[in-house]
Amino acid sequence: MADLSTTYLGLKLRNPLVPSASPLMRKVDNIKRMEEAGAAAVVLHSLFEEEIRHASQQLDYYLMYGVDSFVETAGYFPDLEKYNRGPEGYLEHIRKVKAAVSIPVIGSLNGVSTGTWIDYAKQIQDAGADALELNMYYLAVDPVQNSADVEQMYLDLMREVKAHLRIPVAVKLGYYFTACANVAQRLAQAGADGLVLFNRFYQPDFDLDSLEVLSNLDLSNSYEVRLRLRWIALLYGRVKADLAVTGGVHTAEDVVKAMMAGANVAMTTSALLERGIDHLQTMLADLGRWVEEHEYESIQQMRGSMSQKSVAQPAALERANYIRVLQSYEPRVS
Repeated sequence: MADLSTTYLGLKLRNPLVPSASPLMRKVDNIKRMEEAGAAAVVLHSLFEEEIRHASQQLDYYLMYGVDSFVETAGYFPDLEKYNRGPEGYLEHIRKVKAAVSIPVIGSLNGVSTGTWIDYAKQIQDAGADALELNMYYLAVDPVQNSADVEQMYLDLMREVKAHLRIPVAVKLGYYFTACANVAQRLAQAGADGLVLFNRFYQPDFDLDSLEVLSNLDLSNSYEVRLRLRWIALLYGRVKADLAVTGGVHTAEDVVKAMMAGANVAMTTSALLERGIDHLQTMLADLGRWVEEHEYESIQQMRGSMSQKSVAQPAALERANYIRVLQSYEPRVS
């Protein structure tokens, strides 16, 4: 039987299937079912910086600033009285999950600043989390702020967190960086044990009748995994950090592609929200069957086999592929 085991953030996992942060993680019973269905580890739902800072009058001021003048903008801001579940509750949830399952449990922090956020990173560690995922969700909307400043903010936060923690730390990134490979390398040099590619940015829409901002959540599909595969394949062997694909992982074939690109694990959320937690069993069974039918002995054997590690000039190859795709397309015009 093929060996499906892998390692991620120094953790030995029985397979590369890791359910990522989602509302499913709010219930201990759901996580127990994930373990029974074959999940090798889980990433808990995020504790948001805004939850930690909710009691601050400064945050309340900034949330409300301008809303009275432009009532249409109010829909951009969450109702934190309902939204805030409290950091203490999050820490207690970690303790309950750790007591209920034997697989690694990865905590998640979503934010971009230091201060009290660092304190809660330490408390997540002390509550028993096996690792921490930093979900750095930040959109640079100030025209005065340049890309170097944004990147430095990420690096400073990474160094601060690593300076205070014993457990491994992964960074979940967006894909809007100008020099994504350079940012990845510098984060690894700053101490990141893993890179999670990529965050999914939810785009708001406008309701023109009610003049409200619509915050719809659209689940991913397998098409979205392509962007992740591209960058995992480009970074594999060039950055000293573990790699995780997240976004678009719905089938065993998606998992195989992630491994061949060079990922240590494939994270999935939308597939479980859409098809149920038991879909993990289907993915795992299909993965084992695919590996054996194609005569691979292990996940490790296939890992990185379709990366660009052996390509001297990956940027030139990307350009060549880009040109080939455009030239090969035949439009159907009647």
